[in-house]
Amino acid sequence: MEFKSFREFYPFYLREHSNLICRRLHFIGTCGVISLLLLFFFTGHLITIGLIPIVGYGFAWFGHFVYEKNKPATFKHPFYSFLGDFKMFWEILTGKISAF
Repeated sequence: MEFKSFREFYPFYLREHSNLICRRLHFIGTCGVISLLLLFFFTGHLITIGLIPIVGYGFAWFGHFVYEKNKPATFKHPFYSFLGDFKMFWEILTGKISAF
């Protein structure tokens, strides 16, 4: 499936994340990524940068394979998926969409 814009992609992204446990795992992973970035900024420890993909993708992919039972959109749409993850994170944080 091809998308002409992120606006067109995002409803698909949300459908691929309809399971609340999968959304929660994405939320936790994104919190971890943000925390690691802040830790790197304040400490300069390069290990934190190396942990970012493990934490970010680890929680998200576990949610997809175990709970959502689908392939992560990252495999076909990496840039839009990256944006979608942070938009979904923000919408969960602000209560626009549910995960809890």
